[in-house]
Amino acid sequence: MNPALLVEHAQNALMLSLAVVLPVIGVAAVVGLIVAAFQAASQIQDPTIAHLPRLLAVVVALVILGPWMGAQIGAFAERMLMAAVR
Repeated sequence: MNPALLVEHAQNALMLSLAVVLPVIGVAAVVGLIVAAFQAASQIQDPTIAHLPRLLAVVVALVILGPWMGAQIGAFAERMLMAAVR
């Protein structure tokens, strides 16, 4: 296989991993900011309070976005397998 083609496939894989994980990280960041603002406003400084809402938001995001994430990864795997057969 051509080294330039391998580099292109590696770049595509990295971009796919970034595109798949970025929405979930974004949800976790937004929920973390909201909880931090609530903690600052209410003077509650318990560090364990921030984890449960963020965990629940990430689980919900994974449930909602899971089929899309799987379809993207499956389509990429199919493209890579078809490219290897050629």
